[in-house]
Amino acid sequence: MIAQTPPMGWNTWNTFANDINDELIRQTADAMVELGYRDAGYEYVVIDDCWSLKERDYTTGRLVPDPQKFPRGMSDLADYIHSKGLKFGMYSCAGVRTCAGYPSSFDHEYEDARTFAEWGVDLLKYDFCNFPNYANNKNRYLTMSMALRSTGREIVFSGCNWGRGDPWNWMRSIGAHMYRSTHDINDSYASMADILTSQLPNLNANAAGCFNDLDMLTVGMHGKGHVGLENCTTDDEYVTEFVFWCLAGSPLMMGGDIRSLDERSRKLLQNRELIRINQDAECRPAYQANGTTKDFPILIRMLSGGEFALAFFNLKDADRQLEIAFPDIGVPYSSGVGIDLTDILTGAHIGIRRDDMRLVVPAHGTRIFRAKLITL
Repeated sequence: MIAQTPPMGWNTWNTFANDINDELIRQTADAMVELGYRDAGYEYVVIDDCWSLKERDYTTGRLVPDPQKFPRGMSDLADYIHSKGLKFGMYSCAGVRTCAGYPSSFDHEYEDARTFAEWGVDLLKYDFCNFPNYANNKNRYLTMSMALRSTGREIVFSGCNWGRGDPWNWMRSIGAHMYRSTHDINDSYASMADILTSQLPNLNANAAGCFNDLDMLTVGMHGKGHVGLENCTTDDEYVTEFVFWCLAGSPLMMGGDIRSLDERSRKLLQNRELIRINQDAECRPAYQANGTTKDFPILIRMLSGGEFALAFFNLKDADRQLEIAFPDIGVPYSSGVGIDLTDILTGAHIGIRRDDMRLVVPAHGTRIFRAKLITL
């Protein structure tokens, strides 16, 4: 099965937008290997918008890579990425033009799918700008899905229609392997927190083979790049972002310049315990254990091997004591069972707890634990 677990990789858009070229992509592929990202599970190197000429070659009908940006062509670049043990991703759009105004795939689905397959593409991000008013959203994503299947090449289909028409109800059924359900992220706490809270009702919209994509990660950007802001996300807020993306089972597509990320951000993005949760083979969705509050969600995710993850989020501007009663998560005191807890972020073994758990979570912060049941 393609995308048995959430795809992991890197995408050009958050940092570079239009400022992309062959050398940048090759350097990033090198960095994926040399700095440990590939070994941590990241495998897709994805070129987003702005890679082509402004018009098709209408003698052949094909999209044409910008020869100034990609003088050796896409097949050669794909070969280089594949030689590193990585996979190659590209971008198009369901509309008549891409979001940046380049030629797109509306009414060109099959010829574009054949082109991408011939170039050695392993993932297609498919956006939703400049979509004709008369056209049908679901049908056009289905058409590209069928076009990709017709090539005979295994290509991850990443539908990016920003939640239009409730894609969690149909993207899996039309063949997508991941799909966007939110607006675009920027490098601010407000943007990240808005995406987080908007997806609390959709935590069950994941299963093996098709995953709810919360957008590219901003971890480590620190205000730099295309979606960077002066009042950017802090290191502790990046932790909250990455923990939620992992717990929610979102694809993990890095958006910072991984060639130069600071050490704290690199270690966070390569945290094996958090990635292990994201990539858990059972692909069970997380659920909210404390009602429907958006300010202080407490999430649980069942994991393989009888374990589970327990996470506390404080999305408000002041430190807050949070608590969970264990009967509310199915482990009453009368069961004779305790919960053995290990702090995933610090590695500290907390020990066995019964009845409940109370802890202070810093403003905009999170605490996450790996838990297992112990019969006493």
